[in-house]
Amino acid sequence: MKAVLKIQSEIMQTVRGFLRKEGFTEVLPPIIDTITDPGIRGAKFFETDYYGQKYKFMSAMTVHKPILAKYMGKIFAFCPCLRKESEESRLSKRHLAQFWQIEVEIPEADYEDAMGVIERLIQHVCLEIKERCSEELKFLERDLKIPSIPFKKIKHKEAVYIAKQLGIEAYHDEELPWEAEKTISMQFKEPFFITEFPIGSRGFYDKTDGTKLLDFDLMFDSGFGEGSSGSEREYEYEKILEKIGETDLVKCEWYLETLRKGIKPTAGFGIGLERLTRYICGLSAVWEATPFPRLPGVIEK
Repeated sequence: MKAVLKIQSEIMQTVRGFLRKEGFTEVLPPIIDTITDPGIRGAKFFETDYYGQKYKFMSAMTVHKPILAKYMGKIFAFCPCLRKESEESRLSKRHLAQFWQIEVEIPEADYEDAMGVIERLIQHVCLEIKERCSEELKFLERDLKIPSIPFKKIKHKEAVYIAKQLGIEAYHDEELPWEAEKTISMQFKEPFFITEFPIGSRGFYDKTDGTKLLDFDLMFDSGFGEGSSGSEREYEYEKILEKIGETDLVKCEWYLETLRKGIKPTAGFGIGLERLTRYICGLSAVWEATPFPRLPGVIEK
């Protein structure tokens, strides 16, 4: 754990240095709010009483980032996230109920721009960690490879085909199951992207061109699976209002008022810090990447 935490500390320092050099400003994330990212693949929210009103702990900063980016330009944050994942999710070895996410948002950008930032960031982190933490990597018996860029890209429909060829159930109109993500990633030797998920399979904030979502997942190779999700953001008030339907978002006056005033087109993503640490260190499970893990469905006594 000491070796892992040394590497994780260097990962955070390297991420901050890279993003600042690219012109990003670090901002502090909210911890609780009346709204948070609803697109969390079936997980539920943890809630708390805040002066007689229910507030949600952040599941991700996705609905907050475009608002900050309107005024601040390119931004990033290290956001504490809590998600009430299903007990079965821990079998994937990459789910925690409490984790940290590197949140990034880019004004006037498309999803290709966002993927470009990710691949440069991941390559830079691997280079720096291999140089700065050689002793720790040796102790962990991790032969960390430096990925080449650009990363390979496959479309969602291609990923479904690969999964089916490998005997894993997957469907063209749905998210990829966890087992499919893991199995597909085992076929690759370097990180890669899955792009263009089907309309309706993800959150309201993913922009569409009418035939597909303008989004992506970053997949870590060798069976480590998904490490980041991102997209171009829906930013037009009427379209967002139509997409959010009857969810809690329509009850949040400050959010709707902000949208009425207008926000800018952006693209962004979030990278799970513990998942990135797991990949860099070559750990068997994500809970080995944090000293005080909170696993879905497990209550400490």
